[in-house]
Formats: sequence, C-alpha cells, structure tokens
Amino acid sequence: MELRQLRYFVTVAEELHFGRAAERLVIGQPAVSQQIRRLERELKVELFDRSPRLVRLTAAGQAFLPAARAVLAAEDAARAVAAELAGSGAGVFRLGTVTGLGERLDRVLDAFEKHAPGVRVELVTLPVRERLARLADGRLDAAFVRGAAPAAGTAAARDGAELRRRVVWEDELMAAIPARHPLAERPAVGLAELAELPLRLTERRNHPSLVDLVLGSCRRAGFEPVPGPAYSSLQDTLAAIGSGTPMWTVVYAGNARRMTLPRVAFVPFAAPGLRLPVELVVRGGASSRPLALLRDAVMDAPSPA
Repeated sequence: MELRQLRYFVTVAEELHFGRAAERLVIGQPAVSQQIRRLERELKVELFDRSPRLVRLTAAGQAFLPAARAVLAAEDAARAVAAELAGSGAGVFRLGTVTGLGERLDRVLDAFEKHAPGVRVELVTLPVRERLARLADGRLDAAFVRGAAPAAGTAAARDGAELRRRVVWEDELMAAIPARHPLAERPAVGLAELAELPLRLTERRNHPSLVDLVLGSCRRAGFEPVPGPAYSSLQDTLAAIGSGTPMWTVVYAGNARRMTLPRVAFVPFAAPGLRLPVELVVRGGASSRPLALLRDAVMDAPSPA
C-alpha cells in the first residue's frame, strides 16, 4: 500500500468522479484508476461502485475512508515537524507567480515579513508548464496558476507527481482603450461596443486560458474580433493605444489600478464581466508554516471593488 494510492482514493471519494479527482491531483485519469485498482487488489475489496454515470463508495470504501484520511493527516503532520526541524522555519520560500497580482502580492509579502521574518520569499516567473514541473520536482514550494492548470501532458503528470490545486480568487479583466475614445467616458463597456475596434491580444500559446476567455466572450456577444497588430508586450500595446490608435486590449484589474497612463483608459466590462480563476498549486502532502501562511494571506485578501 502506497501513500499516493491512499491520496488518490480519498480524492475520488470526495469528488465521486474520477475525472474531477484527476484534475485536482493534476495527473491523468488513467493513472488514478490504475492505482485505485491496485489498492483494491491489495485490500481484496471493492472500494467504489462504478457505472458510466455514477461513482459511489461501497460499504467497504466508507469504512476504509476514515483510516485513509488519518494516515494522510499523520503524513502531513510528520512533514510539518520535519520542515520545522530543518531550520525552524528559516530559509527561502520559492513561489511561482503570475502577472497582475497587485495588492495580493503585497499582502503575501507583508504576512511573511510580520509572521515569518526569517523566511525570504523568492518570486519565480516562468511559463505555466515550467512552473508545474518545478513544483513537481521540488524546485518550487508553491505556484499560482491563472486559468485552469494543465492536468495532463505536463512534466508533473508524466513523472506521476502529485499536485493539489485550489481556486483562491478570480481576477477581473478590464478593457484598455484610447483615453480620447468616446467609450472611455463610460462607467462600463459592453463587449459588443468594441466590435469595430481591432483587438491586440497575445498569442494563444502564451496564455491559452486568457485568449480563449476573451475570444469566446466576444463570439457569445455576437462578433468576431478584428485582429489588431501583432502583440509583442503589454507595455508596447498600451503605448500604441496611448498614441490614439483605435484598438483595445484586456488588462488585469490589479495591474490597471496601479497604472497611471493619461492617454489610456481602463474601463470595466459590463456585467457579467470577464474573470479568470487563479489557483494555488502545491505538491501533494506538502505542509509547512510558510505554506499555511501563504494560504491564509491569499484567502483572506479582500477582492478589489
């Protein structure tokens, strides 16, 4: 019996769905099914009733669940003690970041400075797949991922690493348009009102979740966006918009509220707006005071108005 088998079992028991459990664990669904089958063979009992439309615990599965949770809780406690013994919480906490964290990043850094002054937070900016790969092999302690984290095909999934993820907030997007454009005076803008303006957006390979959200929302609003000039960077795009060129892009509200660009207007989208979930991803079984501090800081941070 392996700890990962117990972790897979508990996750499926909580989700009652092999696909959703695999997404939480950031591994492929076949690996989850295979390990639980092995666990069942070793225990010589069926833990789940499976049907095409329904997964539920058997009587044996219900009886086994508290024991499995107790073992995992003991593992977490042992890891926490080991982390404290390794340096009494001192050292470096390596955090994979995303752009546009704004006030939330300040909140995290303030929390570490106040409650864990001996821990230096090292911010690491990498593409999402590299972020997850480094988290899986221990080179990162935690990582933020905006949009849905890849569940298969990553180095983490191929290596069988166990990653746990949790949505901690949703990021609002705002439209960036020339300050002299008539829409700049509006308290909010509907997507359809931007239909005739070229859209300057990063390539999908750079940020698939963002591009899919924006393009899909435009199509649901009844139009196909007019492609703008090739996107090189947000700074270049905002400079072009500030020159008065009729075009638009999207900016995270956390970034927009910190920018002072007289020639660019950042306008909220009319309800329901555009939002991307942000997940906190950690290695399965990881437990430490800095990690708990990070979770508390991001979960407690108030959403921007």
